Amino acid sequence: MTEGKAVIGICNTASDLNPCNRHLTQIAEAVKRGVWAAGGFPCEFPVISLGEMFLKPTAMLYRNLMSMDVEEMIRANPVDAVVLLGGCDKTIPALLMGAASANVPAIVVPGGPMLSGTFRGKTLGSGTDGRKYFDLYRAGKLDDEDMQELECGIARSPGHCMVMGTASSMALVAEALGMTLPGAAAWPAVDARRMAIAEQSGTRAVAMAVAGPTPSEVMTRPAFLNAITALMSAGASTNAVVHLLAIAGRLGVPLSLDDFELISSQSPLLVDLKPHGHFLMEDFAYAGGAQCLLQQLLPLLHGEVLTVNGQSLGEQIESYEGHEQVVIRPLSRPLAPDGGIKVLRGNLAPDGALIKTSAASENLLVSRGRAIVFESKEEMLAKVNDESFAVEPDNVLVLRNAGPQGAPGFPEWGHIPLPNSLMVRGIDDVVRISDARMSGTSFGTVVLHVSPESAIGGPLGTVQDGDWIALNVHERRLTLEIAQSELEQRMERFEARKPHYTRGYGKLFLDHVEQAHLGCDFDFLKFEK
Repeated sequence: MTEGKAVIGICNTASDLNPCNRHLTQIAEAVKRGVWAAGGFPCEFPVISLGEMFLKPTAMLYRNLMSMDVEEMIRANPVDAVVLLGGCDKTIPALLMGAASANVPAIVVPGGPMLSGTFRGKTLGSGTDGRKYFDLYRAGKLDDEDMQELECGIARSPGHCMVMGTASSMALVAEALGMTLPGAAAWPAVDARRMAIAEQSGTRAVAMAVAGPTPSEVMTRPAFLNAITALMSAGASTNAVVHLLAIAGRLGVPLSLDDFELISSQSPLLVDLKPHGHFLMEDFAYAGGAQCLLQQLLPLLHGEVLTVNGQSLGEQIESYEGHEQVVIRPLSRPLAPDGGIKVLRGNLAPDGALIKTSAASENLLVSRGRAIVFESKEEMLAKVNDESFAVEPDNVLVLRNAGPQGAPGFPEWGHIPLPNSLMVRGIDDVVRISDARMSGTSFGTVVLHVSPESAIGGPLGTVQDGDWIALNVHERRLTLEIAQSELEQRMERFEARKPHYTRGYGKLFLDHVEQAHLGCDFDFLKFEK
């Protein structure tokens, strides 16, 4: 920086259209107080805000656009360091992607989760329990008034989903990467400690403007491996895999699905949070949050990596003093011996697919069934809501044309609702496969991110009703049981569909988006030496 006060940009994703991030206007004021106190000059500026509730067809369509907005605003303005304010699922990934490309000293302040939900004496988590109660509504066991009461109780404060969904996962990832101050990931949005961390981050940004570090100095390959270890041990969102791949690509850090699979095999599941466990983010925060989890994981981490705090991660974690709690297990007493996400391969997913085993049914992890294929989301919803839909518990539900190109935008359609005709029989899970994503708040035996996707000629597009599909998570295999020659003949008959967009950002997306196993970033945004 030049002589004079350090100019600190406050990159704000607050929006009235995004309730998860609406309170970031107040968070920004706290950041400003910290900047002023340290002798800096704060300048708040807006960028695109991506909320999961209203954006169509999906917020993921616009993650790369937001990252470009972030990068260009940092580059174009005379800021010496930047504080990144995000909350809802795609905002923290886009902030980190943009900041990585700009490579100006940056620090993340997550917006924090909502307070725990309540409904008729029960504690509920948004998304996860909402889906369970919506199934009861679909089955006629709850009426409109019940759902209105539920809605008021399950979202009773600002902030993002309070389960270990994508927003919570990305806040955890940001802290594990070293891009936040210690303790920033978990405090509820309305907790006074959220404001305190924001103010401290503003103060720290002034020091970073003088001496760094920059994002490329913090987000090294060992830091990404640490973040993956935390991700797996928390049973966190499959969406974080795509986002980490994209962030690494902006920095030229080598990272692949093989890294996720290896670390998953070595990282025990320690966090007892919904959607796979019992507790909520409020409980996680009171138990010690990311600091406590990272301290438990320290023998598995690269403790030497630098953080925005100016210390190594090891130094930062070792200074944390824990207390007795039941949410975060020690390494010696895990919930499961390995991580919550597995990478599958096979003739249906040559470039990989994901399954969140921590939220899947054990009895379905090795299974075989005949396929029922849906060509579109609309067809799928019409059939699963039809009580006369002919489906058996051992069928495999397959949704295609739901990937980055096919949907378009890679939406969260992968959590195919259970068919009504199965719910009335008491069936609570079936194997579901798609080239889509699913919300991090979702659950079930759901195979996602099948790559390459069907819309560009991937093998998923060849599946026919009645085909046998074998899932073997223990062997990491996903197999369409037909002869290789038959599979090749089917693939040769592939015909590309008419593109969804012929102009504007939509066309840019279709022309340049990469596949799921590469992070779904634009090819021209990758790091170049």
